[in-house]
Amino acid sequence: MLSQNCVHVGDPLSLERIRSILIRLEDTIIFGLIERAQFAHNAKMYVNGGIPELKEKGIEGSWLGWFLKEIETFHAKARRYTSLDEYPFTSNLPEPVLPPLAFPKILYKNNVNVNPSILSFYTRFIVPRITQRATIALSALKRSNGIVGGDECEDDANYGSAATIDVEILQAISKRVHYGKFVAESKFRDHPAAFVPHIRSRNAAELEELIMRRDVVQKLLTRLRRKAATYAQEFGPDGEPIANSHLNGNAKVDVDGVVELYENYIIPLTIEVEVDYLLQRLDGLGEAEVEELMRTKPN
Repeated sequence: MLSQNCVHVGDPLSLERIRSILIRLEDTIIFGLIERAQFAHNAKMYVNGGIPELKEKGIEGSWLGWFLKEIETFHAKARRYTSLDEYPFTSNLPEPVLPPLAFPKILYKNNVNVNPSILSFYTRFIVPRITQRATIALSALKRSNGIVGGDECEDDANYGSAATIDVEILQAISKRVHYGKFVAESKFRDHPAAFVPHIRSRNAAELEELIMRRDVVQKLLTRLRRKAATYAQEFGPDGEPIANSHLNGNAKVDVDGVVELYENYIIPLTIEVEVDYLLQRLDGLGEAEVEELMRTKPN
């Protein structure tokens, strides 16, 4: 979360500072996925009406949706969502109990929020992928106890533990994706004249070319694979990795799944956030203000 004193710890729009935050979030996301991979899919958590105990209490929606609402209600009271880098998944949240902090003006006013897309791809594609090993192991155990058919798969009833981790992962992914706004603002301020014509013509493809660094993306994916492969191992008491502990399906997390999460979902969605933010960057500005931006020399 951005602090009230963030201006004293470095420029919040420094690409180096932003990069360090995004790299730390990689660790948060990977470790969250490792924790979630301990539990089975528990598919009914993500289905509206899937947990009958909620329906009995008059609560509509899914178990995860209810979990998010309850947690975000508390976080809203603690003013989490007044920070520029935090976005809730639910709506109609209470006002903060604490007074607002005086944040510096960093981002331009915008309404870009892709949390619905994050929630969709996470529950539909990521959770089934990373929990496959635990789900298969659970099925084998159930079959050995005579439980077969539809009841043998997917569910270990650890709904509270699984949802707690889901929320932590979703919040980390959301922060990582929406940090694209800081990247976009930093690059815009560095050379406004390069962006203004494409913003005016609503040319999303050209804006993407201006902000997209394919070499950086490739380095990110390489780093991510190495991290995930390292963390997927078991470690001995002395802190040394246990040889071959991550082979033959014994890795603590699906390394390919982690890389695909970034390659197919997080990175494309971040770019979408950056472009959508830039398309709103001139909203409300007069012609004289835009001309002044055009005269700004690149840093």
